[in-house]
Amino acid sequence: MLRTLQPGQRCEVWIAGVTGERELVFTSDELLLEAPNWTLDGSALILNGDGKLWNFDVAGRTISQVPLTGIPDLNNDHVLAPDGKQIFLSANDGHIYRAPLGGGAAERVTADDGSFHFLHGVSPDGGELAYVGIEAGDFSQPGRLLTVPAGGGQATLVDVGTGHCDGPEYSPDGKWLYLNTESFTSLPGHAQLARVQVDGTGFERLLDSETVDWFPHLSPDGELASYIRFPSGTEGHPADLPVDVVLVSTGDWAAPLHTWSLFGGQGTLNVNSWAPDSRRFAFVAYPLANTDSPKDHVRD
Repeated sequence: MLRTLQPGQRCEVWIAGVTGERELVFTSDELLLEAPNWTLDGSALILNGDGKLWNFDVAGRTISQVPLTGIPDLNNDHVLAPDGKQIFLSANDGHIYRAPLGGGAAERVTADDGSFHFLHGVSPDGGELAYVGIEAGDFSQPGRLLTVPAGGGQATLVDVGTGHCDGPEYSPDGKWLYLNTESFTSLPGHAQLARVQVDGTGFERLLDSETVDWFPHLSPDGELASYIRFPSGTEGHPADLPVDVVLVSTGDWAAPLHTWSLFGGQGTLNVNSWAPDSRRFAFVAYPLANTDSPKDHVRD
């Protein structure tokens, strides 16, 4: 289940600014990194790769492994706790864990309830997690949106229709969960962006598009959002295809402020990667020898 780079492929970590600039800050032809989070102090990116957790120092351009114990290999679903000291992680055994961000022993949060648990959101007060549950790890079944106390306990189902959903993430005020869902269409895989209030009311579509749209991430100030769009007809969120990272105002999801076209997909933007100043966010590209690094477009 651990992803590796193909022959001739490289991993590129980029930081983009809300006015359209971008900077390549890390590249490797050996280590495939995924899903950057930004630390609360703005000094580092936290990523997964090779089943481990990594800390990338933005100013120093150095990367180091975060030493964790008591946890299986990681996947690319991890979210920092609001206190900036803990991190919640999904692992390849299908469970969610909590661990010190600086390293140490991990503690399992989720129960053996017959489901795989894929973490995506932590409430602003740190008391609740939002995740996608896959019954018995059967990926032919649609994922369901659930919440659970951050310390463990009884999970609560949030109804967002019958289609597969993914990427549930809390709004900065804690009132909404933003996600992608297939419940608006009968077309296989046609994910669209939506939101629902945490109590399960007010479910609404944010964008009606012909592309397959995943992983809406709100900036800390709630004014902007990033997401990744896949070509029409894509099922799931696969790796290694042409995609766009899109920047929008949360006041108008249909009018992109900026897009970056790149070769990537899975791992590019799975979790919230906004800096605490709401002016920058990170993403990952995986160009092959015959593909390009990200290209940017203004107001397409």
